[in-house]
Amino acid sequence: MNFDLTSEQQLIKKTMRDFVEEEVAPGAIERDRMKQFPVEIFKKLSDMGMMGLPFPEKYGGGGADTISFAIVVEELSRGCGSTGITYSAHISLGGAPLHLFGTEDQKHQFLVPICTGESFGAFGLTEPNAGSDAGGTRTTAKEENGEFNINGNKCFITNASYAKHIALTAVTGEKDGGKEISAIIVPTNAEGFTIINNYEKMGLNASNTTELVLEDVKVPFDYLLGKRGEGFRQFLITLDGGRIGIGAMAVGIAQGAFERALSYAKQRNQFGQSISSFQAVQFKLADMAMKIELARNMVYKAAWLKDNGRPFSKEAAMCKLYASEICMEVTDQAVQIHGGYGYMKEYQVERMMRDAKLLEIGEGTSEIQRMVISRLIGC
Repeated sequence: MNFDLTSEQQLIKKTMRDFVEEEVAPGAIERDRMKQFPVEIFKKLSDMGMMGLPFPEKYGGGGADTISFAIVVEELSRGCGSTGITYSAHISLGGAPLHLFGTEDQKHQFLVPICTGESFGAFGLTEPNAGSDAGGTRTTAKEENGEFNINGNKCFITNASYAKHIALTAVTGEKDGGKEISAIIVPTNAEGFTIINNYEKMGLNASNTTELVLEDVKVPFDYLLGKRGEGFRQFLITLDGGRIGIGAMAVGIAQGAFERALSYAKQRNQFGQSISSFQAVQFKLADMAMKIELARNMVYKAAWLKDNGRPFSKEAAMCKLYASEICMEVTDQAVQIHGGYGYMKEYQVERMMRDAKLLEIGEGTSEIQRMVISRLIGC
């Protein structure tokens, strides 16, 4: 086994580390407070060629691998969780389904704008009554006069306010006595399509989380993504890749919290010495470092399997589950090490702790990950 990053991956890591230190981290507190979407940051990422990083160059992408994608997500999240989740969803939920299931015409029409940064990527799956039970989709797409007529609601959708089109799931009929769920590409400027951005969230306040309302939205049949009736299978495949992104995001937030806790512990003096000299604090920091390293290795393994065309569903679920749970633990301990100051916004670890919680919920809760893993190990 070779744990070394390639020269290209090392360059991406250094480039992103410098970018985050200069452009992303300094404004994270203010963006969180003001709920300000990081538009300017993503314009710069677009200029750097990062918006289509893992997609083929012929569609405007960078032709990089999944490990490189994970590195970018980790580094962005280390400085700002909102920026990290925006990028991860843009690639893994917005661009990936188009790349995996789209026709050549669809890729040139819809994937290229995502890769070039003209549009953000978004994916419409979750509904008010279809979260973990995504098969409970109620949004419908009925055939009328050579078009799909779509009606329904989606909730907790990332990036939709900044997307020119969204791939979403809808019931297109019945199949074998059950719902026939298909994926359809829908332009966000279509008549009857409303995007509502008024959620009051616990964390990730600078990211865009929306509700979608579709009332007699009409799109042509050739906007069907992949094969009819395979939308359920397609989004399961999409979520496998998305879990690598969430795992990488968890590693990044945890790394950022750990670094701040370590720095603070070295500077903070109590009882005549720095608190980093106390074994109780040393053991906390040691456990934090160990768990972050384990989580990062799990993320990279899942990404490596994906890049090599091997099954990775189990590893993706494992890395998402473990990384998200240790991220909550690490950020909690980072606040504890800071003491009263950890509860204050200026020290940033309280924001990281708030941001971390979503990672145990989004793209499959921890409970769902355990169900997936149980199934894949033969239970």
